[in-house]
This record gives sequence, C-alpha cells and structure tokens, in this order.
Amino acid sequence: MRARIACVAAVAVLAAACGALAPRPAALPAVPPNAPPLAPPGAQSDSGAAIVRVAAALVGTRYQFGGADEAGFDCSGLVLYVHERVGLAIPRTAAAQQRAAQPVPLAELQPGDLVFFSSDGTAVDHVGVYAGFGRFIHAPHAGVAVSYAELANAYYARHLVSAGRFW
Repeated sequence: MRARIACVAAVAVLAAACGALAPRPAALPAVPPNAPPLAPPGAQSDSGAAIVRVAAALVGTRYQFGGADEAGFDCSGLVLYVHERVGLAIPRTAAAQQRAAQPVPLAELQPGDLVFFSSDGTAVDHVGVYAGFGRFIHAPHAGVAVSYAELANAYYARHLVSAGRFW
C-alpha cells in the first residue's frame, strides 16, 4: 500500500512540475526558402533599422516617375527619401547609388542595405531597400504602389546584380 501511495504522490509531483514550465516563446516568422542569412544579433546598425522603418511606413504610396517625396516615388526616389530621413545624403539615380554605395556581398545582406537590379544585364535601372528575410521594399513601376517583394522571385533573382550600403 505504501508503494502505491508513493507512486501516486510521485505522479502528482511530476504533473504539478509540468504545469510550472515556462510558456513556449511565440513562434518566429517563417524565413522564406533561399533567403540570405540574417545579421547576427546586435550586428545591425541603428541606421539600417531606421532606413527599413521609414521605407516600411511608405508601403502603399503611389508610384510616380521621377518622384522623391510622399506624393509619389520612383525606385531611386524612394531610396533617396528614406536615406535623407535618417540623415544620409546619397545620389539620385539607381546607377549612381550603386556606384557610390559601399559594396556588400549578397550573402551578407543586412536590413537597410540596398539591392540593385538590371533589366537588360548592362546598366543598373532598379533599386530597393533590403528589409530582411529575403524581402525588399521598392517602388516597382507605374500603376504599382511602394511594396515588398521577394529576392527569391524568379524575375528579381535573375536581374539582381549587387548590393550596397550607405550607413
């Protein structure tokens, strides 16, 4: 009888202990397949994070060829605007931005970096702000507002030529 009481007591203690375990942390967002690695914790600068915050706040703003303010943006105007908001002066066009930026290996992208594309394989003609998890924010073209896109998308993967940083 004592053995049975001891066994019941042991089960009760174990059951109570399970209820005292810390709750599981919330699940992290899924990382898209083939996403470039994330920066190690603490490695991202405040400027890179600020660039992404400003760009993300502009998602939904209309496309405007030659636009570089909240009335509308083209791709390089968006990049120029978000950099100005964090106190960084950069060139106006995508090609000039690529030439002036500090090159960043694609495998070392961090949020706030710029990603450059060439539709014809010769000249850079599009730019976006890398947001992390394989995504970037850009002003795609007439009729499409500022939005997120995936680097793994077949079109962007085929036309991605380099990355750079101003922060």
